[in-house]
Amino acid sequence: MALPDLDSSVGHSFGLEFDGITIKSITGVDALKIEQDVIELKQAGPDGKSVIKKLPGRWKAAEITLTRGLADDQSFEKWMKESQFGKTTNARKGGAIIVYDYEGSVIKRYKLTNAWPKSLETASLKAGDAPVLTEKLTLTAERLEVE
Repeated sequence: MALPDLDSSVGHSFGLEFDGITIKSITGVDALKIEQDVIELKQAGPDGKSVIKKLPGRWKAAEITLTRGLADDQSFEKWMKESQFGKTTNARKGGAIIVYDYEGSVIKRYKLTNAWPKSLETASLKAGDAPVLTEKLTLTAERLEVE
């Protein structure tokens, strides 16, 4: 979806796509961050004074937390079990986090390379409490890119 100049967009819903499966019930995405190290190179300038140049270094691994309402869907749990039991080949997945607008059109995709679940957390359970139960899946990835 192309946006007019100076307009912004509101992400109305989010999805996680991997292995040809799209989970559209994601309600929150934390820490979508693309980062790389900075390498400082110290040199002597033509006048003999010290000059520090900053160069791009290694990509830093992304760590993203996805939140969704507690559901019958077991895909997060299955993925977590694969990584816990050493099935690294199956646990590392390529995929994407997708941001949708209010009409359900894709606004942006964030491509994940070799992502696997680091943790799975269920919100505090309290009898008689009114909030929606949620679960949070924290992923780590070798690379995060905007498509």
